[in-house]
Amino acid sequence: MSDMIDPSLVVPPYRQIVIPLSDGITLAARLWLPETPAKVPLVLEWIPYRQSDNTAVGDAMIHGFFAAHGMAAMRIDLRGSGNSSGLLHDEYLAREQDDAVEVIAWIAAQPWSNGSVGMIGISWGGFAALQIAARRPPALKAIITCCSTDDRYADDVHFMGGALLTDGLQWGSGLFTQLGRPLDPAHVGESWRDLWLERLNGMEPPLGRWLAHMERDAFWRHGSVCENYDDIQCAVYAVGGWTDGYSDAILRLMANLKVPRKGLIGPWTHIYPNWGTPGPAIDFLGVCLRFWRHWLLGEETGIMDEPMLDLWQGENLRSEPSSLTLDGHWLTAPGWPPAAASRDFYLADGRLSDLPSAVSPTTTPTHGAVPCLAIDTPMHCGLMGGEWCPLDGGGNAPEFQADQRQDDGLSVCFDTPVLDEPLDLCGKAGLEVDIAFDSPSAMLILRLNEVAADGRSARITFGIHRLVRPDVPAGQAFRVVLPLKGVAYRFSAGCRIRLALSTTYWPMAWAEPGQGPVRLLPHSAVFRLPSRPDSVADRARPFGPARSAPALAHEVLAAEVTSRQVLWDAASGTHRLTMDAKRQRTRIGELSFDGEGHESYVIGATPESARWEAVRMQRYLRPGWHIALRSETALAWNDNGLLLTSRYEARENGQVVFERRWEQQFAARISGKRR
Repeated sequence: MSDMIDPSLVVPPYRQIVIPLSDGITLAARLWLPETPAKVPLVLEWIPYRQSDNTAVGDAMIHGFFAAHGMAAMRIDLRGSGNSSGLLHDEYLAREQDDAVEVIAWIAAQPWSNGSVGMIGISWGGFAALQIAARRPPALKAIITCCSTDDRYADDVHFMGGALLTDGLQWGSGLFTQLGRPLDPAHVGESWRDLWLERLNGMEPPLGRWLAHMERDAFWRHGSVCENYDDIQCAVYAVGGWTDGYSDAILRLMANLKVPRKGLIGPWTHIYPNWGTPGPAIDFLGVCLRFWRHWLLGEETGIMDEPMLDLWQGENLRSEPSSLTLDGHWLTAPGWPPAAASRDFYLADGRLSDLPSAVSPTTTPTHGAVPCLAIDTPMHCGLMGGEWCPLDGGGNAPEFQADQRQDDGLSVCFDTPVLDEPLDLCGKAGLEVDIAFDSPSAMLILRLNEVAADGRSARITFGIHRLVRPDVPAGQAFRVVLPLKGVAYRFSAGCRIRLALSTTYWPMAWAEPGQGPVRLLPHSAVFRLPSRPDSVADRARPFGPARSAPALAHEVLAAEVTSRQVLWDAASGTHRLTMDAKRQRTRIGELSFDGEGHESYVIGATPESARWEAVRMQRYLRPGWHIALRSETALAWNDNGLLLTSRYEARENGQVVFERRWEQQFAARISGKRR
């Protein structure tokens, strides 16, 4: 990281400030002001992750960079987080957006402000930027939203294609732990303990709220800007990576927003592109400066004259759980979606063929000589799939996909012949097919893999779909169109393209009782790969190397240690995946902090056997002040549906000051509706 620091930067010192809200709540913030008599715009990052310690090192590198180039910058902790007063109950609440609108007006009224504000954020901060832009505060002129979504139900960490994602369970237990973090007496004085106990006593497990809404309803529509893209009236720069869980949202924002907009999708996972992994990292902060100067200062930087969308076209992906790598180069697109043809393939006897079958499609799977293919994969198919959003909690855990051959062997696969020449994919692939099933609902997972000459199989993109029948009887076929996540990729000559189909994807997708086999009519199927159109060209100029301001002074006391293991118990027929992480221990001044996470996913021969357990710990230590937090969360099926159990314990200097246990029951879904 030191190689990216620009030693010529003169970074003004930050100020620790408090912003009062109209209801008496105070928000803690860190402010960087450039040393100039001129009025300046401000770049705001709005998240709940403790700007005084947990994010302080990286904050200095980003916001110090903006301040060194003439922009004011601010990192603020939301109501009920960090050293801000009040209570934080859940993500993206209306109260949070109200607070942000008030804070933006406060910023614009400061004597040093030129009245223009921009917002930048990744993950929660990226969501917040979109949602607050939809509220149209007058001073907010532009946003840069990274690794976020426009649709909180259909394309977020909670659900994919209607299926419950276990990444959302991880996030729920992580947020649960964070809700009880203490205020720091070094910043708020003697009132810290009373405010902390108020925070602890006001907590509820966020997972309980989320599991109470298994279908798209008003709970998820709130904060989903796709409900009305026209609500956003300021300029938008949407940024992310193909390895991240949130890349599709960038394509939708480019297609549906009517405001000036730009998009950037690299090879990266859930991280700002100046730290981008897998590489290459780029001069993202320099790109941001050009965008800010255009929209916050009225300078002609030329950035809005460039093509709308920059895309990394991957090539030669190597699947390794600890260090996924891929080659490739940059493309540009003048708009989205581009007019493009597709390369169509047809399913026949385990093959992806260029020629359709001579057998006509039918709507009855048992009709005459038309063959029907039953897909009913073992429950543990998916153990090599990695995380839906790798490294979304930071760190270096082995969360990427592994070689897909094991999961391929449990799936129904269709392969092309060996490619004589490269094939370029750009956009969203999809399978159109007639299917049937007898159960109230079913699952169908599609993986698009590249199979190398030596047999290694790498997942290029995928889709998860929880299926419910339309108004047709059990067993009667109906037509579906099943998209995969968008991607730009070049399949290499000498490789094969594989479509792998399964009805399970554990543990990425939670197993649901009552789901049965899926019968597919191969002769009705068309698998479409969008070709790279002529309008999508190689990028003329490369991005510059990554730059940043110096990090805040700190010391790493202990490095991160992680593991991910799969155990098959032959006697019981169960598969257990465990993940353990001891987070980096960091010291800033006299304060040190670290944490641990331990998770277990267990599945047997039936969906009812699915269970998940997580234990998370966080610690803050200063001479005379030692805080230890521990949360325990478990989810499993019982006779009444899903049972969620949660426990929280907080200790101060070794003494328990708070302990509580919750038990919440949720009915199972039947045909997309609650029982």
